[in-house]
Amino acid sequence: MIVVAGEALIDLVPHEPGPLAPLRPVPGGGPYNTAVALGRLGAEVAFCSRISTDGYGGALLDGLREAGVDIRPVQRGPEPTTLALARLGEDGSASYAFYVEGTADRLFRAPGRLPEGTRAVSFGTCSLVLEPGATAYEGLLRDSAARGLFTVLDPNIRAGLIPRPDAYRERFRSWLPAVTLLKLSEEDARWLGGTPREWAAEGPGAVVLTRGGAGLTVVTRAGLEVSVPAPRVAVADTIGAGDTVTAALLHGLARRDALTGAGLAALDAEGWRSLLGLAARAAALTCTRPGAQPPSATDLDL
Repeated sequence: MIVVAGEALIDLVPHEPGPLAPLRPVPGGGPYNTAVALGRLGAEVAFCSRISTDGYGGALLDGLREAGVDIRPVQRGPEPTTLALARLGEDGSASYAFYVEGTADRLFRAPGRLPEGTRAVSFGTCSLVLEPGATAYEGLLRDSAARGLFTVLDPNIRAGLIPRPDAYRERFRSWLPAVTLLKLSEEDARWLGGTPREWAAEGPGAVVLTRGGAGLTVVTRAGLEVSVPAPRVAVADTIGAGDTVTAALLHGLARRDALTGAGLAALDAEGWRSLLGLAARAAALTCTRPGAQPPSATDLDL
C-alpha cells in the first residue's frame, strides 16, 4: 500500500486566453493528482486528507473512487473546498492564485494509524504550508520515517502561499533527514536555493529533478547521476505533470520491490534510466491532455 497525504482542491482552468475567459472546474491538488495517477497505473493506493462535504468535495471523492483509490483515510468537514485559479502561459505552463481561507483541507489532523500494509507515504505542495494542517502533515512525515516507511517529498513550491520564505526554507531542510526520495522541479530548486547533491547529503537516498522539456535527472546519495530526455509531444498544458512523475516513480519502485532505503540504494544507472524513462513518458502523456489527466497502465503498455 502506498499512501498519499495532502490536499485535494478544485483547479479553475481557463478555456481560452484573457482575464474573463470561461473557467472549467477540474479536480486537482498535487497530492490528489499523485493518488489518482497511482490508481490509474494499477498501484494499491490510499489517500489521506481532509475533504469538504460540499459539492466539489463530493466530486473529488468520486474522482478518487473512479481511479481505484482507497478513500477510507479521508476526513470530511463542512468548510468549503480550496480553489486554485490557473493561469496558462503560451507554452502551456501553469501558475496559480489560491483561495484557501477557512477551507476544509487545511484543518487536517494526523491519523491515529495508516492503512494496514502501508510501505510508502508521499507528501507535498500546499498541505505542508497552510496551518494548522501543515504541522499535522509534518508530524505524519516524521512519524512515518521513524517507523521505517519509505517517504517521498515533493515540495512543489507555491511562493504566493509562503509569507516567510526563509522560515520555510529552514523548515524544508529540517524535513530532509526524514525523506527517502526527494522529487522537485528546477523552479523549486532555484526558489529553495540549494542543489540535489547538497540535499542528498542531508538525508534522501536520491533526489529527482524535473527539467521540463529537457527531461529528468536523478542524483543519489552515493554520487550516481543519471539523466533521461523528455519525449517530444504537443503540449496542451503542464497541469499535473510533476505529480504524474511522483506517481510513476513510486509505482516503478513498487514493481521492483524497491520501496525501501536499501532498495533505492541498490538501483544502478540502468535501473534509474528505466525508472526515469517511465516517469518521463507518463508526464509527457499528461501534458497532452488539458488539466490533470494522468495516463493509465494501458496507456503506458505496462
